This record gives sequence, structure tokens and C-alpha cells, in this order.
Amino acid sequence: MYVQPADAPKRKPVTVPGLRAMKARGEKIAVLTCYDASFAAQMEAAGVDVALVGDSLGMVVQGQSSTLPVTLDQMVYHTSLVARGLAATLLIADLPFMQFRDPATALAASARLMAEGGAAMVKLEGGSDWTCEVIATLVAHEVPVCAHLGLTPQSVHKMGGYRMQGKTDDAAARLREQAQAVAHAGAGLLVLESMPAALAGEITRALSIPTIGIGAGAECDGQVLVCYDLLGLTPGRRPKFSKDFLAGRGSVREAFAAYAEDVRAGRFPGPEQIAG
Repeated sequence: MYVQPADAPKRKPVTVPGLRAMKARGEKIAVLTCYDASFAAQMEAAGVDVALVGDSLGMVVQGQSSTLPVTLDQMVYHTSLVARGLAATLLIADLPFMQFRDPATALAASARLMAEGGAAMVKLEGGSDWTCEVIATLVAHEVPVCAHLGLTPQSVHKMGGYRMQGKTDDAAARLREQAQAVAHAGAGLLVLESMPAALAGEITRALSIPTIGIGAGAECDGQVLVCYDLLGLTPGRRPKFSKDFLAGRGSVREAFAAYAEDVRAGRFPGPEQIAG
């Protein structure tokens, strides 16, 4: 269970409606992935707004080549760990591969992530008609949903790799349509991954729900990074859209706080992290 450090400022809990209010006020939203209670407690103390238990754990924790092998049991387990490290930070959990293939499956999986894992919101990838049907069903059953468009890692084989999306006129138009569709279906938050910054900005301005960018430029309503990328722990070359916030700082907590401050001040992502 989370124990507030003596020197950590007390915060009001971040809520799903609160994220929309932050967008309306022009306040940037700082999001980080998280997979365990210790890192969660550091994010909480650093004032991070949202912790996302991503199925990226398959790659950065398990050493898999993609997110596809991650199971629902594993997502529930890691979500429950992160929940124990949080107090005010909002907790979102990914629905893993094939766990939202139809409304009934998505409802059952979401129930576990929320009731057993402690998530306040679930995230799913894609913006097709059937995905929007799943979103609408979840929302009708009081499950807050975060949608995810652009580079959707669970579609890595269909996309032919981890490639920027929305680069052609037709692809950009499709992403605009899908963004409107998921918002209309009831999604309360939208992750935009690896797309041209101008397109992400256009989508952000067109929607009333907040957008969270990763490799999508600075005009989104917030940013998310994989915490291991932020700490310079990712093996091999760090993604261009990321930054090592631990370099020159004395602790993980200071790195998380610096990231949150830079997101809110509009300093991150900077020109060196933005492509397209």
C-alpha cells in the first residue's frame, strides 16, 4: 500500500473527468508507463498525472520481441502491483492482444483489470467499426476507455513493423476519421502514437477529449513515455522521440519530476524529439 513520503506534496486524485478539465484549461498531462509498485511510488511522489500499465511490459520487462505474448493474467498482476504504489495518480491498464476482440470478451477482461487490478480506465488499440462497438459497449457498462491510434503495436505484423503512420493524405484522412469515431463511441482519452506532428495537432484541436502523444509532436494535450526509455535503461538505441531524463540527476524520482515539469511547461518534446 502506498505510503506518502514526508516531503512529497499532497495532491487531489486525478480523475477521468479531471483529464478533460485539464484539456479545457490548457494544462498538459504527464503520463508514464509503469509495471511495479516501487516505480509507481516514485511517479506518485514526482507528481505524474497518469500511470499506464502498458502491454509494453512484454518487451521491456519480459524481453519479448513484441507486445503480443502478454496475457490478461499478467496484465492484471502488474496492474495490481502498480495500484499499490499510487494514491492520487490515475491508473490506466492496457487490454492485451485479442482481449477486446468482441464486446463480451472486452467486458470480462476490463472487469478483471478494474476489480482485481485496480485500474480506473482501460486502453485498447485501433479505430475500426468493430473497435468502436467495443468502446461503446464498455462505456455503456461504466468502463472508462482510452483509445489508441497511429502506430498500434498489437498490429505490428499487419503494419510491417514499427513505422510512422498517417504520412500519406489517405492515411492521414483515415486517422482523422478514426479519431472522431472513437470519441463519438465514448472514449474519454486518446493516445496518438508515431504520426506527423501536424496531423496529431489537427486531431487534438478537433476533439473535446484529451490526446496523449508519443512520437506525435508537441501539440497533443499530454505526453507519455515508457519509463525505461526515460531512465536510459532501454537496451540498444533509445527511440528518437524519447529523452534520458535521469542523465545529470540524482534519483529516479527527480527524473520523473523533471519529465512532468517539462511536459507541463511545453519543453518536452523538443525539436530534437519531433519528426514529420
